[in-house]
Amino acid sequence: MDLMQDCRAMLASSPYFIIGSGVFIRRKNVTRMHNHEKSPPSAQERLEELVENFALFDGWEERYRYLIDLGRTLPPMEEALKTDENLVRGCTSRVWMKAEIEGGILHFVADSDAHIVRGLVAVLAQVYQGVPLADIASIDIEGAFARIGLDQNLSPSRRNGFFAMLERIKFLGAA
Repeated sequence: MDLMQDCRAMLASSPYFIIGSGVFIRRKNVTRMHNHEKSPPSAQERLEELVENFALFDGWEERYRYLIDLGRTLPPMEEALKTDENLVRGCTSRVWMKAEIEGGILHFVADSDAHIVRGLVAVLAQVYQGVPLADIASIDIEGAFARIGLDQNLSPSRRNGFFAMLERIKFLGAA
């Protein structure tokens, strides 16, 4: 094994991963990622992990940086999908969300033209991507939003935009 292979093997089994500016975040579900017999984490488990990750940061400057770094992890959205039909109303920034339901499971792509809002999109994607429609209403993202402190530390327009995106997801879940 060469050095690069050693590093990859070490990172793959590590309970931590690096984001952005050298910040290490705890990754709880390492065994789930490498053991195909266990089920993937539930939406509620992913949400709790997000809350714990945000709690690792002392101040809001670091939390905003983490939110922006989360936004950078979003897969790119095709320009052809950035249409008025997919535009989320209620957001000051431009946010596009295109969802598909496959076998009762929610799948969506989304993007924003603003860094922090793109991070909020990433939070929603981390929690709701691949969730059965029947489970969407039971996810307490509002409570997690408050526990993270986003309800008190986001501007009113970003907060409204977050909840506009959430309403679209919940609408899809109720359909």
